[in-house]
Amino acid sequence: MQKVKTFTLVLATLMLTSCVSKKEIIYFQNDQIDQSKFTNSYKTVFKPDDLLQITISALDIEAVKPFNLPAVSYATTTSSVIGTPRQQLYLVDRQGFIDFPVLGRVKIGGLTRQEAINLLIKKLDPDYVKNPTIIIRISNFSVTILGDVQNPGTYTIPNERITILQAVGLAGDLNISGIRTIQVKREENGRIKTYDVDLRSNNLFTSPVYYLQQNDIIYVAPNEAKSQSASANQNTGLFISIAGLLISIITLIAR
Repeated sequence: MQKVKTFTLVLATLMLTSCVSKKEIIYFQNDQIDQSKFTNSYKTVFKPDDLLQITISALDIEAVKPFNLPAVSYATTTSSVIGTPRQQLYLVDRQGFIDFPVLGRVKIGGLTRQEAINLLIKKLDPDYVKNPTIIIRISNFSVTILGDVQNPGTYTIPNERITILQAVGLAGDLNISGIRTIQVKREENGRIKTYDVDLRSNNLFTSPVYYLQQNDIIYVAPNEAKSQSASANQNTGLFISIAGLLISIITLIAR
C-alpha cells in the first residue's frame, strides 16, 4: 500500500509542476512605465522591395501628367489596352533607388515619408511642377506572424500603421502554450536584428518595435511542454500502455 501512495504522490507532483502559473500567461502585469519613453509617434521608413504608389498633383494638370503614369497591359495581337489602367508602382531596389519618370533614379530608401516628399518637391519645383502636392503610400506593407498563435501567416496592412498588439490580434492571439516573451525580427541596415518583447509587461509600450515596420516578422515560441509533446514519436501510445500495465502490477503487488 505504501508503494501505491508513493507512486500516486510522484504522479501528482509531476502534474502540478507541468501546470502553467498565471504569471506566465497574463498580459500587462503591473510593471511601472517610464512615460517619458512612451510616444504615439510613428514614422514609416522606406526600405528595399517596397512598392510605392506616388501621386503628384498641382494646379497645372498638364504639368503633372508625366509623373502620374498609368500601368497598363497590352494585347500581343492587337496592341490594345487590356483591363482598367491603374497607377504605376515604383519598386525600391536593394540600393534604395526608384526609377521615377523624367527625374530618373531617385534614392528613397532610408528616408521617412516626409523626407521623401521633401526630396521630390525639391526636384520638381519649380523646373517641372510649381507647388506640387505629393502623396506616397506603400502598397505592399505587410507583417508576418509565425509560431504558436491561432492563425499564423502574412498580413497586408492597408494603413501602414500597426502595433505589435494589433498584429497579435490579427493572428487570433497566442495559444495558451505560447511563450509570452516573443521575438520581432527586423531588417536594419541590411542586417536582421532581433528584439525580445515581453507581453506580460507594460513596458512593451515603450519598446522600439511596439509600432511594426513593413516586413517585420513576429515569432512566438511554444513552451517546453508543447515542444516535448510535438517531439513525441509514434511509440507514445505503446509507452502509455506500458505505464498503465506497470501501475496495475504495482497495485497487485501492494495488496
